[in-house]
Amino acid sequence: QVQLVESGGGLVQPGGSLRLSCTTSGFVFTHFLMSWYRLAPGKERELVAAIGTAGGSTHYADSVQGRATISRDNAKSTANLEMNSLKPEDTAVYYCKARGLYSGVDYWGKGTLVTVSS
Repeated sequence: QVQLVESGGGLVQPGGSLRLSCTTSGFVFTHFLMSWYRLAPGKERELVAAIGTAGGSTHYADSVQGRATISRDNAKSTANLEMNSLKPEDTAVYYCKARGLYSGVDYWGKGTLVTVSS
């Protein structure tokens, strides 16, 4: 059974930092590209960051460039997103997604809420 479980969300003050983790199981992690998306109220879903299967290739949205770092641990089948200098506009539900490199199939987690507020 495929599972992606996000953790690490919560309430953070502006200027603060957080680390989100995506723990996965049920598929061959090293065959999947990993990415983080977010969905804020009244906005479209946004790709925040993505990482290649080996971890050497990364991509970031302009809105988080320089403030976010995506990483993966293939031995533990986990993907992480670290963000700093958080802003109220970073408030959203953050989702982890796995995309099969060969199959193109997408698996999604259920999301974790990040609220940036004083």
